[in-house]
Amino acid sequence: MRPDDIELGWDDLVREMTRRAWLRGVAGSGLGLLTGSVGAAPPAARTGPVLRTEFGAVEIFPADNPWNQDISKRPVHKNSAAFVKSIGVDRPLHPDYGTTWQGVPSGIPYVVVGPTQKRVPVRFEYAEESDPGPYPIPLDAPIEGGDASEGDRHILVVDVANKKLYETFSTYRDGDGYRAGSGAVFDLSSNALRPAGWTSADAAGLPVFPGLVRYDEVMEAGEIRHALRFTCRKTQRGYIAPATHWASRSKENHLPPMGLRMRLRADFPEAKFPKEALVVIRALKTYGMLLADNGGDWFVSGAPNPKWDDEAIGTLKRIKGKDFEAVETGPIVTG
Repeated sequence: MRPDDIELGWDDLVREMTRRAWLRGVAGSGLGLLTGSVGAAPPAARTGPVLRTEFGAVEIFPADNPWNQDISKRPVHKNSAAFVKSIGVDRPLHPDYGTTWQGVPSGIPYVVVGPTQKRVPVRFEYAEESDPGPYPIPLDAPIEGGDASEGDRHILVVDVANKKLYETFSTYRDGDGYRAGSGAVFDLSSNALRPAGWTSADAAGLPVFPGLVRYDEVMEAGEIRHALRFTCRKTQRGYIAPATHWASRSKENHLPPMGLRMRLRADFPEAKFPKEALVVIRALKTYGMLLADNGGDWFVSGAPNPKWDDEAIGTLKRIKGKDFEAVETGPIVTG
């Protein structure tokens, strides 16, 4: 969903606040310099999660990127109880992905392109906060919700050769290209944030793809090594880095800000969950999930796949809001 208001004219001070908040998060993540005993071989460098494709493999942001940080030991946020209550202590986690729903793929699809993919023009409604085209989007790229969707209509493109992620929101075919509400390009080899105050294809100014639950990670690799993306209906006029944009007029501080990190409690029981759910549960304990947009309460995003077992995924609904806690990852930028 799009923000109620888009703020422009952020000065350098706010930009620097956001940058420093993010750097503090990296420094406190436990992912600093690797050390070993004198004379010992240096340990292998940790990498970010890797997407393996027909065009080769690509790392989805460096290991020390906020999406890829282990936050299992981070302190609980002082407003954790209020944030959880505002979203719903008894509301269930809602896996917003699977096989199909109402005749279309369930979740947010993505497409991987090779080095010869043609770039096409994209016209943006919010051009002042969008990265200009052309984008390497195939003219038959899958759109979230299908061609007739009235929803967010995201298109996500992973350009493996150039290590780039192209994302658009509210996307429609337009002649030999597309028109969209907004769009963003992310360098998958960099930790650079969007400019302070800018949106992306997501309300929080975050990339969408890195936060998806994917079949290849869950059922093939058996491990998710990054935070997940989630939404809730009501948010405050504020954000926490790596988010760069708010999507609300409300200054009620009991409402969660964009970029808030939620973690599943360490003592949440894992017994009797199938693999489809267990891998997600362990990721939520280790990496948590980032608030990225206004939407359904406790909706966690994933990519559609015809191989998903929808019934097994549905067991995640046993998790309730009260099983989560907000963690401290930096100050809330407000205005």
